[in-house]
Amino acid sequence: MLKGSCLCGAVTFEATGPASPVEVCHCTQCRKWTGHFFANVEVPRDGLTIHGENNMTWHRSSEKVRRGFCATCGSTLFFDPIDRNKHQWVASRWARWTPDRLEDRAAYLHCGEGRLLRHPGGEQQNAH
Repeated sequence: MLKGSCLCGAVTFEATGPASPVEVCHCTQCRKWTGHFFANVEVPRDGLTIHGENNMTWHRSSEKVRRGFCATCGSTLFFDPIDRNKHQWVASRWARWTPDRLEDRAAYLHCGEGRLLRHPGGEQQNAH
């Protein structure tokens, strides 16, 4: 089980089920949203439990996705595709990764607009 939270602890979350390899997106929207890049893993939507969801704010940044953050501390938390039939996952930032686990799970990096560096075995998925 993966567990995470925002900076102030008003929003906590956990996920059961398989998590994707770590993705790191450097697109303009992700850089504006986080102040840097967005590193995340995708988890099954039906395996995600959010506690304190009333402390969250959602912003629909495009026709394809909404982004969730803590309304109290502003922590970036979720990248949620709108098309729930096509995407059965939610991308999230997780606070508890060890360097070994992060290295094992890294599959691909989004580098700028349209450039993608792929780790062997990684699959390209871009829901922006």
